[in-house]
Amino acid sequence: MLYTTTETIPNKDIVEVLGVVMGNIVQSKHIGRDFMAGLKTIIGGEIRGYTEMLTESRNAAIERLIESAKSKGADAVVGVRFTTSSIMEGSAEIMAFGTAVKLINKQSI
Repeated sequence: MLYTTTETIPNKDIVEVLGVVMGNIVQSKHIGRDFMAGLKTIIGGEIRGYTEMLTESRNAAIERLIESAKSKGADAVVGVRFTTSSIMEGSAEIMAFGTAVKLINKQSI
C-alpha cells in the first residue's frame, strides 16, 4: 500500500476518493522509562526509551491507517498527517490520518 504526505502520486491518477482513513494508538509511560528520563533531565541528552516508544507508536498508527484503507479497497493514502494529544497524565495518543484513494497509471501520450 502506498502512503504519502503529498496530495498526488507521480505517474498515477486518482480516479476515486474513498474517504478519510485513520489509525491511532494511545501509549502510556513505563515506570522504568520515567526513571531513566528523570536521570536524563539532570545530565542531558536524548531519552532513547521515549524515542523508541514514539517510533513504535507511530508505526502502529501507520499500520492501522493502512488496514483502514485496505478495508475500503484503496490503492493508496494521500495527504497523510500525524497528530498527538494528551489523553491523561502519563499517556498520549498518536493518530495518523489521510485520504484513501483508488489509482490508475497515467496514460502515456
